[in-house]
Amino acid sequence: MDRRATVTRRSATRTGGRPVVSRWARHPRCVALARAELCKVLVRWRLTEVSDDALLVLSELLTNAVRHAQGSRGREIETRYSREPHGVRIEVHDAAQSWPQPRVPDVDADGGRGLTIVAALAACWGTEVRDGGIGKLVWAVVAAPDGGEA
Repeated sequence: MDRRATVTRRSATRTGGRPVVSRWARHPRCVALARAELCKVLVRWRLTEVSDDALLVLSELLTNAVRHAQGSRGREIETRYSREPHGVRIEVHDAAQSWPQPRVPDVDADGGRGLTIVAALAACWGTEVRDGGIGKLVWAVVAAPDGGEA
């Protein structure tokens, strides 16, 4: 396994609705590792009905951070999953100052559809300045299909 893509530090309580927080090296392999982690979290939280949408949203947000969030060497990307009353909140934190800009998808382009996919699958999403003012976090809430208690 490529050590650059492994979780480099984990600081999370894995019970109840407390956030699950992991830090990842900025490497494409972290996307699959983070998806596997989120899948386990959703099972534990009994949110398997949102798994497909949540995993795709995570993939798009984290892939954007890996590809576009140029920061200092050694800066990690953080994922944070929080249990919401009707689903899950997914956050991806990075140290880059540039904010993601949705684009009109070009059918001939290789990419550029990520935020359009996020907007279609998430109940809501947005971007905020990170605590400490360095970088940003992009978040999305994926809700249970029936809108009731997940």
